[in-house]
Amino acid sequence: MDLKTVIQNKIDSKTKPIGSLGLIEDIAQKISLIQKTTSPTLENPCIVIFAGDHGITQEGVSNYPQDVTYQMVENFLNGGAAINVFAESNDLNLIIVDSGVNHDFSNRENLIHAKVSRGTKNFINQQAMSSSELEYCFELGEKIVNEIHQNGSNIIGFGEMGIGNTSSASMIMSYILDLPLEECVGIGTGLNSIQLNKKISILKKSKEFHGSISSTKKILQTFAGFEIVQMCSGMLEAYEKNMIILIDGFISSCAFLSAKEINPKISDNAFFCHQSAEKGHSLLLKKLNSYPILNFDMRLGEGTGCALSYPIISNSVQFINEMASFESAKVSQKSND
Repeated sequence: MDLKTVIQNKIDSKTKPIGSLGLIEDIAQKISLIQKTTSPTLENPCIVIFAGDHGITQEGVSNYPQDVTYQMVENFLNGGAAINVFAESNDLNLIIVDSGVNHDFSNRENLIHAKVSRGTKNFINQQAMSSSELEYCFELGEKIVNEIHQNGSNIIGFGEMGIGNTSSASMIMSYILDLPLEECVGIGTGLNSIQLNKKISILKKSKEFHGSISSTKKILQTFAGFEIVQMCSGMLEAYEKNMIILIDGFISSCAFLSAKEINPKISDNAFFCHQSAEKGHSLLLKKLNSYPILNFDMRLGEGTGCALSYPIISNSVQFINEMASFESAKVSQKSND
């Protein structure tokens, strides 16, 4: 009998009608398969926020100035953001990474200095980063996640902060999935219809300038932020370390999309924590044939979806480990008549 059948039998033996806990059962089965056991565990759960600035903000694609990136990082470090509240209430370790913010941060607890440069270049008429910067991002993302794993974590959530990064994510999605930009671009920080049309127009000009690009790494080099590339690399490393991978919203999902192009097996370890209200995310999840744990109409980022979905993931593990079976509880099972 293969392991998947053994796990399913354990789930079906619980004191409930078969399949009655729906997604909870699916999550429990997937985590058990990841860990190759019928008694899975969650160890030192961690959410990492990768932060970086984007040159494309010079074109007015966001409602907010670039300074908000570093100001929000300071807010994370001071404990005042939504992710701080949700992480604390769910006993999640929160780590902030300066991947490429246009600001110099002092040394702080839970802050990792991984700055590649003080923001990317404006990709409207040049590549966002050099090939050496791209490779450095991959090295740093791998190193960060490897250290988290070495510190005893087997489950990691990926969040981000970066004014302008919905533009980068939309370009990545459009190129990798060969979709029109109109299907990938959303309101980001709350653009009105006029501002949204301007954003689409700017990104179309960028696409016309750069033309056809087939290599995933070249797409990242051309359009991504340093935080997106480090997330992509970190996800790949998390898979190599057989960690449970929690994907937040639209930007994190586009980082995952890039990682999946590099290693398709990464899907085996990944959970999409919520469906963002950002326009392209529902289509992206559909293309990835993935079902989100939550759909709360959020579009904040920061890893908030990971933190809010964690109790459901934790309860799924507790369910398979602690819920009584028909046999142990001496409860009669369904009649086969």
